Amino acid sequence: MSKNREEHEEYYIDAKGRWVFTALYHEKRGYCCGEACKHCPYDYESVPEPIKTRALQLREVANKKAPSKDISIKDTQKHL
Repeated sequence: MSKNREEHEEYYIDAKGRWVFTALYHEKRGYCCGEACKHCPYDYESVPEPIKTRALQLREVANKKAPSKDISIKDTQKHL
């Protein structure tokens, strides 16, 4: 596997220069490390409270999609 391909499948570097491991990387490791990793596929089972609850809440917010309601011009004008 080439380094570039591995980088995109197992980790990436975020805007702040930090390494972020993907769910694939964590699945290959086989367990939750307890560090509240962003892409933990194990639902943070080894993470202590209250960090676990906060990580699950952040994941839920990040996974929610914006409402798909079409907004008409009339709707926007009434709020101006």
